[in-house]
Amino acid sequence: MAAGPAGLTPVLTRGAHRTDKVVALTFDADMTADEGPRAAAGEHFDHPELIALLRRLKVPATVFMTGRWAEEYPSQARSIGTDPLFEIANHSYSHYAFTSPCYGLPVVEKEAMRDEVERAFGAIRRTGARNVVPYFRFPGGCYDDDALRALAPERVTAVQWDVVSGDAFATDADAVAEQVLEGVEPGSLVVMHCTRSAAPVTDEAVEQVVPELRRRGYRFVKVSELMAG
Repeated sequence: MAAGPAGLTPVLTRGAHRTDKVVALTFDADMTADEGPRAAAGEHFDHPELIALLRRLKVPATVFMTGRWAEEYPSQARSIGTDPLFEIANHSYSHYAFTSPCYGLPVVEKEAMRDEVERAFGAIRRTGARNVVPYFRFPGGCYDDDALRALAPERVTAVQWDVVSGDAFATDADAVAEQVLEGVEPGSLVVMHCTRSAAPVTDEAVEQVVPELRRRGYRFVKVSELMAG
């Protein structure tokens, strides 16, 4: 997508004009630039069981990956990014906020916003991932016109969501699944997480969501297919 009005990065929140029963599950692979010591101490920012489940259920998905996550888990990033079931999109390098306030995240200076995108794409591609798409998700979903204007030269589409799974820091998989199932409509974009320490029950929720949505007649697609119409 080309830059929008006033030179702003275009923003997608759901599949435009979709009336067919398609839904895109998206997973944020979050890791901030300063969480290396926590990973070294044994905290798991990855979730290989979730990826294995999506493969077993044959669910296409888009993973929004931070550059720092790709550096921490290069073999997993490469595996995801070479599997035709998945595509990798950009979630910034550091997972710092592009506007404030934003859930207490440190804030990226306007002059560094483009570098955040470029550095993340570089880190992801260095892993050997090939299925990399020109989509960007703002950390925390937080942005303003200044951020959209700053990223316009990168020619990315900002991808938000219309269904919040509530999986972040959740401990009740049933509640997460119920929230997704109540919110999904034709063309929906669902935001979930691919981070064991911050979203430990996402795989259990997905195990409920996928068969139920298929029972309702839904087909799962990646963001690129949702945008294609």
